[in-house]
Amino acid sequence: MLTAAAKGKTAVFDRQTAGCMGGKVGLCFGNTYGSVPGGIENFLSTGTPGREGEAYKKTPQLAASFVDQLPFTDIPQTFVIFKPLAEVYPARETPQVVCFYANPDQLSALVVLANYGRPGADNVVIPFSAGCHTVCLLPYFQGTQERPRAVVGITDITARPYVDADILSFSVPWGMFLEMEENVAGSFLEKHQWHKVRERIR
Repeated sequence: MLTAAAKGKTAVFDRQTAGCMGGKVGLCFGNTYGSVPGGIENFLSTGTPGREGEAYKKTPQLAASFVDQLPFTDIPQTFVIFKPLAEVYPARETPQVVCFYANPDQLSALVVLANYGRPGADNVVIPFSAGCHTVCLLPYFQGTQERPRAVVGITDITARPYVDADILSFSVPWGMFLEMEENVAGSFLEKHQWHKVRERIR
């Protein structure tokens, strides 16, 4: 669905009909992991008799510690909409998150721009998490923080087959996106070093 939106279409998710329990968590429809057969901690790790685990965490205990730290969010809305940024009209709607698909060169520029107008060097994070967490849940949570950070994602091995091999996501809360956009003028994006890199981006 995210890929469809990146290609110009609109995707709408309904909290009642979204089929993936993990996806519902990632879309900020609350904590639905209690419905995972055998328990989410077993599913993410060693599995249960008759059901293979994903082996993304070594033990169920480590998987449980990962789940416990997730910023579960239950938004009041029924729908979550993915659509191209060009079709967003801020005068009548406020996006919550802007998500880029980026190759290594583009990702490098986004990381630098996210840090350009801010102190420190940790204004972007790349957490271990499900693909949907890194696209929606975690950047949405970052938008509620005093110093929000951008989230690099789709490092989830299960999600990787659904994007091109050289693509990761870069998701940023709306307010931080506006800050980055405002900082383009005068930044490295106007310098010859970036122009040399930009020439090779398809």
